[in-house]
Amino acid sequence: MTTNDTSTPAASTPRRALGTASSLTVSALGLGCMGMSEFYGTGQEADGIATIHRALDLGVSFLDTADMYGPFTNERLVGRAIAGRRDEVVLATKFGNERAEDGTRLGINGRPDYVRTAADASLKRLGVDHIDLYYQHRVDKTVPIEETVGAMAELVTAGKVRHLGLSEASVDTIRRAHAVHPITALQTEYSLFTRHVEDEILPTLRELGIGLVPYSPLGRGILTGAITSPDDLDADDSRRTAYFPRFQGAALEANLALVARVREIAAAHHVTPGQLALAWVLAQGDDVVPIPGTKRVRYLEENVGALGVDLTADDLAAIEAGRAARCGRGGALRRPLLDRRLRKQRSRGDADGGLAHADACDDC
Repeated sequence: MTTNDTSTPAASTPRRALGTASSLTVSALGLGCMGMSEFYGTGQEADGIATIHRALDLGVSFLDTADMYGPFTNERLVGRAIAGRRDEVVLATKFGNERAEDGTRLGINGRPDYVRTAADASLKRLGVDHIDLYYQHRVDKTVPIEETVGAMAELVTAGKVRHLGLSEASVDTIRRAHAVHPITALQTEYSLFTRHVEDEILPTLRELGIGLVPYSPLGRGILTGAITSPDDLDADDSRRTAYFPRFQGAALEANLALVARVREIAAAHHVTPGQLALAWVLAQGDDVVPIPGTKRVRYLEENVGALGVDLTADDLAAIEAGRAARCGRGGALRRPLLDRRLRKQRSRGDADGGLAHADACDDC
């Protein structure tokens, strides 16, 4: 492993291309903005804006938000942060998880008329005239994907959207969507903990020329080594709830065993556990662009340091061995419980949005 100086100008920050048929060049590391407004404890808008400004200064220009974050407040925050700096930003947002102003969840909506309405509302909240990457946040199983993507493609023709993406979609849905209009990227959870995409989804993306944008590449924070108990989280942090079993009981104990191994390897190379975990995701291919989320400048700067970590084949083997030891079976990796659940869903043809309703059960 070698560690490179990351205090270089923004122009020197590495870039990667998402997609081939409809290619979008982005910073090799993005910034997930969700936690600035909701879910991971209380956030202060000023801190979020400062974090986005620092990201742009460092060349992390690929910003990710969604209309349902807040709801709606996160897009407004991002819009205020990028005012006057729009040309520096590759802006991604999402629709489909419909919520009311009071936060009530109204369900998944992929109807064409809603696609158009949601896009116009996002443009207004963000204060921009176009969205660089527009995702369907979750697949609406009541609406043929061809109809939803057809409406999204109309937004491209109208100049309101530049590129299209999906989130948490099955292989069949990805293929059908891509046949209507080139899909630039798929967003899904991917980290040392959550690797279901390696079975079928990632090979399909590479066959079709679609990039992968992993969210929660730090295992929702646990791979940083900073979380050893639910008590380390704010009282209003959703990760304390049963919705996130990786932070509970035996699952947490098993996951911390892997974190301990990551910590050992990281310490030997003078990097943080989080930087090592991010470097692992980055090493999975030049078509992979993780978007770790944070609302604090110091964590952003730590994450950016991962861009300077070059993992050798021996490093990757050591990380894999640590995961194998955690999962048992004589070194053979076992998938998390959620991954087995997803495989069952695929066999029934309803794998779309599998991660929308349950967190990865990371105990093997």
